[in-house]
Amino acid sequence: MTTPLRWELKSFAALTTLELYEIMRLRAEVFVVEQNCVYQDCDGYDQSCRHLFAREGEEIAAYLRLVPAGVKYPDASIGRVVTSPRARGKGIGRALVKEALRLCDEEKIPGLRISAQAYLEKFYRELGFERVGEAYLEDGIPHVEMLRQPI
Repeated sequence: MTTPLRWELKSFAALTTLELYEIMRLRAEVFVVEQNCVYQDCDGYDQSCRHLFAREGEEIAAYLRLVPAGVKYPDASIGRVVTSPRARGKGIGRALVKEALRLCDEEKIPGLRISAQAYLEKFYRELGFERVGEAYLEDGIPHVEMLRQPI
């Protein structure tokens, strides 16, 4: 990473219109266009989530949402983890997930469950997640459910 990252954590209500647009644009750029996966991104969870993103300069370089327990799973979760194509290869995605884990540990959130794209299983395992269950298809893409116990 050459430019220092600027972290922002906001509730849905605290996001500006421009921030929400940038987030939705990045999610669509990667999950819909790049991965050629037509699905309903606006799934009704965003309003309950906190949104963590890293800016590199003025651009959102990476983003994820922190989903409270009981919203998507009984456990809290992270989702929509995405790194801008223009920011890849710099470790920003790993830094993003580490920042989310730091926040969750600081808040003593008891465990995190994720639905990870199967090709990222090793990445998440290196960050303390363990696979639970068999692989499955979500929107036509192989996924695995993973769980991280609190530190």
